[in-house]
Order: sequence, then C-alpha cells, then structure tokens
Amino acid sequence: MATQLSGVAPPPLCRNAQPNGPNPSALGADSSPRSTVNSTIQAHRRKFVDEGKLRKISGRLFSDSIPRRSTRLAGETGANTNTSSTTVAGNGTSHSSKYLGGAKLSSVACRSVTVRKGQSWANENCDEGTRHDVFDDSRSNITAMTSSSSSSGITRSLEQEGAIMPVGGVFMNSSRILGGASEILGLLRILGEGYRLSCMYRCQDALDVYLKLPHKHYNTGWVLSQVGKAYFELVDYLEAARAFSLARRACPHGLEGMDVYSTVLYHLKEDMKLSYLAQELVSTDRLAPQSWCAMGNCYSLQKDHETALKNFQRAVQLNSRFAYAHTLCGHEYVALEDYENGIKSYQSALRIDARHYNSWYGLGMVYLRQEKLEFSEHHFRMAFQINPRSSVIMSYLGTALHALKRSEDALEMMERAILADKKNPLPMYQKANILVSMERFGEALEVLEELKEYAPRESSVYALMGKIYKRRNMHEKAMLHFGLALDLKPSATDVATIKAAIEKLHVPDEIEDNL
Repeated sequence: MATQLSGVAPPPLCRNAQPNGPNPSALGADSSPRSTVNSTIQAHRRKFVDEGKLRKISGRLFSDSIPRRSTRLAGETGANTNTSSTTVAGNGTSHSSKYLGGAKLSSVACRSVTVRKGQSWANENCDEGTRHDVFDDSRSNITAMTSSSSSSGITRSLEQEGAIMPVGGVFMNSSRILGGASEILGLLRILGEGYRLSCMYRCQDALDVYLKLPHKHYNTGWVLSQVGKAYFELVDYLEAARAFSLARRACPHGLEGMDVYSTVLYHLKEDMKLSYLAQELVSTDRLAPQSWCAMGNCYSLQKDHETALKNFQRAVQLNSRFAYAHTLCGHEYVALEDYENGIKSYQSALRIDARHYNSWYGLGMVYLRQEKLEFSEHHFRMAFQINPRSSVIMSYLGTALHALKRSEDALEMMERAILADKKNPLPMYQKANILVSMERFGEALEVLEELKEYAPRESSVYALMGKIYKRRNMHEKAMLHFGLALDLKPSATDVATIKAAIEKLHVPDEIEDNL
C-alpha cells in the first residue's frame, strides 16, 4: 500500500476510524483513484474556505472604515455583526438586515434557521456576500434605520434627523414625499373640477378653474383641448381656434378634441386651415374617427355633402361608439334633405350617449322643418335641459314656442338667450320677429337698430326693418332698407322674398294677406 500511494498526497484523517487499526474496506476505498480525486477536491475546498473568511473579514474592515451617520447606530451594527447567533424576527425579517429588494429575499432564505458556531461556511457568508455585492455600507445603514421599527434608539434617531423613506430605489425625506403627494392631489383636484364643470356645460366656470393651474400644466395638449371645447360651447369660435392651435403645438400628434377643432374651423369658414388639419390628422392616424370627421367637415364646407357624408360614415365604421360622427352624418342627411336617415343618425347618437345634446337639437331642427311643432318643441327642450346655457338652443326653442302661438313664452326665452350671449345676433333677430307679430313695431325697431351694431352686414336685418316700415306706411324708408338688403348679397331665397316685398310695396297689408 505504501508503494502504491508513494506518489499521492496522503488522504485526510477519517473521524470514524477505529483506534485499533484501519478498516480494511475503508482502506480499499481510499486506495482507489476516486479517493485521490476526493482528496484533491477537499484540499481545494479548504483553500476556498480561507478565501471566503478573508473576504468576510475584509468586508467588515471596509464597512467599519466608512463614517457612520450616528455612533449609536455604528455600535449597534457592530454588536449585531459580532453576535454568535443571529435570529429572525417574528415577521420573517432580521433586525440586522442592511439591504433591500432581491438581496433581502436571499438573506431571509439563508437566515430562516438560527446560524450557530461551527455551521457550514456557505450559510454563514450567504448574507455577507450578497450584502457587499449589492449595496455599499452607507446605503445599508439607511435601510437598517427604516426597517428596524422595533428599536427605540433608532426611532429616536429618525425623529431627530428626519425620516428617510425608500421610493423606487431612491431614498427621500418623508417631508418631501408628503409635499409632493399633496401637490399632485391638488393638481388632480383642479383638473377634475374643471372637467366636471365642462361636462355640466358650465363652461365659463370651467375656464376659471383651469386658469388656476400652473403655467407648465396649463400649456399641455389635454388642458388646452378642454379649454377649446369650453370656448366652442360658448360660441366663441376665435378663442376656441386659438386654444386648439396651441394644443396642436404642444402635442402635434394628439387627437383629443380635433373633431371639435375641425367644426370650429368650419364655422369660421377657414377652408385652408381645415384642409391642412384634415390632411395632418389622416397622416397621423388613418384609423382614428377624428381624422375622418375633420375630412368630412372639409368637404361639407365646400358644399360637397355627398363626399362629406362618406367621410363621416367612414368615421362611424372605425368607431361605432363615436356619437359625434353619427351626429355629423345626421347634419349631412338634413343638408341633402334626407330627413328619414337624418333622424336615424341622430337617434343612433342618442343610443350611444343620451346627453349628446347636439342630436336632440338636430332632431328639433328636422321636426321644425317638417312643421311638426310639438315634436320640435319637445326635442329642443330636451337639449335645453342638458345644456341650459346655450343661447342657440334657447333661440330655437323660442322659435318653436312662437310657431305654437305661445308668443309670451317665446319672448321670455329670447330674453334669456340674449342675456346668455349678447354677441349672438340670432335671439335678437327672433325677438324682433316676435315683436312684429305682436304688432309692437316701435320696440322691434329699437331691437333691430341695436342689432345692426353687432351684425352690420346681415341682409335679413335690413329686410325685416323694411317690412316694418312698410307696415307703418313709411314707403321711402322701406324701399331704402330693401335696397340695402339686396346690396348685401343675400341667398337666392331671400332675394326672391325681398323682390316680392318691393313689388307689393304699395299694396295694403289687408289685401296682401288675402292674396
């Protein structure tokens, strides 16, 4: 045996060897080549153990050399390091833990049982190796402060120096966190209040609330779009276009409110801007209903109602729950005098959104043209209940009431419409019409003289004044105002009406009514 093992390192002593002599079976096993390999592995293992202990000691030396935030904390940390037995708290978290995240999870797994002297080096060094690989000791001190809630000394230290809390891997002062949370909640409160008022169509109140936002939050795409919608509901198209333009500049690829922006440009007759907007939206997203609503408004402004209808139907195909696209389809059907399909489109929009007042208004207009006055008054009143601040809805509701021979109610509604929006000429004109029907010509002329200041180039105003002068047998003034109305280039229907009134200028009203 000595001859066979002369060139091999002697194997380690076996603790279970008998004192009287070696076990023959054990010696036979040790004399095999596998014994040689095992002895070599064990030799390397002993060397690895020494390196691990050296790394552990060096880590402690380096960690102790870093200045502590508190000498009291340094003493407690040293005491925890030198203890022979480290136990796990009742909730599964060690009080000597100095780390967060995945390092904490691995250490808890290693410390799930009590670590004692004489235990394998792997369990002893599990948390130390992970600790120094993931975090430095200065950061681990801060984490130990926040995780040791049961230590009264650490609690007093936190109260004296200010609590430190981990947020997304970054340690911040608790006062700063509370201040930031309070600021965010205040910002969300303002945004929510403004949006709530907009949904209630209290548009001026919503604008006042949005003005409370800081400058950097006000000049964002979403907020400016909401401001543009509010001005649109207030029939202030110039301010609405300005707000939407700023929203496009702040968020060039945003689609929020662009369908309303296209309608604003439609009312302002800005055909070039509307065409450019439609092309930009289609190039941005061809599958968005807002893009095709803008394209439809572009063709509708050019009086190409059939092509406009196809574009609005395309928007409905892309999103059947987009109520405004159904309403725009209804407007085009009415322009094409297809009232049956127009009513179906408006009703489809109301099935999606019962508070979409534009569809109630559209149905009221259809029934007013069909002279179904009770239906018209009902639908206009429904729209008025949803949006009680719209002067346009008040004006047409007053018109329906006047057609139903309820002149006093109609006159009261027109007064409310004038107070709601003094810049809107429609209720003033309708009020003058109602006064003429009640034969209160002097009051009607006063209203029309005031209206000329708001709409100096409106031919219908001069035509109605000519009619009043004719009823009062003031033929020269009547002829003057009829001529002014023709000079302002009214529509073909109005031209025919004005010329007929000029031909019958000297015919008494009683005979004219019989004719």
